[in-house]
Amino acid sequence: MTAVMDAAVASEPRIVAGERLAGVDPQDLAGLYGTPFFLYDLDVLADRVALLRRALPPNGDLAFAVKANPSLAVLSRLARLGVGADVASAGELQAAIRAGIALERIVFTGPGKTDAELGGALRLGVRAITVESLDELDALIELAGVAHPGQGLMLRLAVDGHAESTPIIGAGSAKFGLLPEEVDEAIDRLHRSGAAFGPGSPYQLLGLHAFGASNVLDADALLDGIRSLAERAEAVSQRHGLPIQLLDGGGGLGIPYGDDQQPLDLERLRDGLATETASWVERPALARARLVLEPGRWLAGPIGAYVVRVVRVKPRGDRVICVVDGGIHQLVRPALIGQSQRVVRVGAAAVDEGRPERRVDVVGPLCTGLDVLATDVRMPEPRTGDLLCIMDTGAYGFTESMPLFLSHPQPAELVAANGRAGAARLRSEPADGLSRQLVPFR
Repeated sequence: MTAVMDAAVASEPRIVAGERLAGVDPQDLAGLYGTPFFLYDLDVLADRVALLRRALPPNGDLAFAVKANPSLAVLSRLARLGVGADVASAGELQAAIRAGIALERIVFTGPGKTDAELGGALRLGVRAITVESLDELDALIELAGVAHPGQGLMLRLAVDGHAESTPIIGAGSAKFGLLPEEVDEAIDRLHRSGAAFGPGSPYQLLGLHAFGASNVLDADALLDGIRSLAERAEAVSQRHGLPIQLLDGGGGLGIPYGDDQQPLDLERLRDGLATETASWVERPALARARLVLEPGRWLAGPIGAYVVRVVRVKPRGDRVICVVDGGIHQLVRPALIGQSQRVVRVGAAAVDEGRPERRVDVVGPLCTGLDVLATDVRMPEPRTGDLLCIMDTGAYGFTESMPLFLSHPQPAELVAANGRAGAARLRSEPADGLSRQLVPFR
């Protein structure tokens, strides 16, 4: 299914929003599950997996970034499609396993893996664990006794990067990865410990990981990162005699959130990846290497819609302030990034054409001026009770939220497939949270 949102994104599969949403009446869903709610179209997810796979070289693998959308229903569909997982916590690892994603398709990344999390992953035997620091490497060496023989490791390289060009997120980039001299020290420590490289060793150092930015829409920038990773891997291989079996280029594949943005050029990405990986055959250090990409947003973002109901309408001069029952406590990205997301009318409101077009600011119910979902939206004037849909919310929506602020209900997560919809996570009321709280002193 492809919704014609605008010329820039019309060619990409994405959830269809209008009188019906993913083939289902959104008013029926609102009656059953309340508003706000998230809806993910699993058919669109399958289409996007197929489209991205066509851009991969023969030695390329996909590992979905679970942080983007850890819904068990979404992960289960990805498992059936044969997609792997990039997890960054024990909880995400449990979700991936429960969804049916094979251990040999799971990579465990992240800068703050505890000893308990590392031990759990080692006992299970995942495809690879990414080493983010010398401190973490020492912990792995101490835990070598619980590892399956030949457990894969990757060394993450520190890179200069940014996330969506915002200092709010990008300021922490220094916490990721190893400096060049630390990479050499890490390999030396593994040699000295005897924990890696030899037959029957607990660990096998498979290769390197590098990832420096988020929501990248420039295919050339992504390709430059992978070329740089390959060059750095060759240099490491030459210094240490290390055959490279795995190069993890991370995620970062972007989607357009605004009408003024162009989608990622998959054809250019495909051609660039084909040329680069074909050259590895003639480069001894890389001849056996496989490439892993960890898309999250690109696969899941356009499959999702966040549906809210108009609570109040306030005319203000040449514009309308539209207060809805959902906000940045459930969809924080507009405030975090400072960028509005597309808003469309759905259900009966989508076909009521007898209203003048206005400039509309869509704001949430929170007691803060930051609670703005979109500004200067051109649409027929909203009315109390209308359903609106914030698009491209299948990634970093519910999972990135701060749902306890102001004690509103937590939205249901729904999935659609073949024109039918059902609950993946039921709505949670404030009373549910109160039932788990204690008053230890009276």
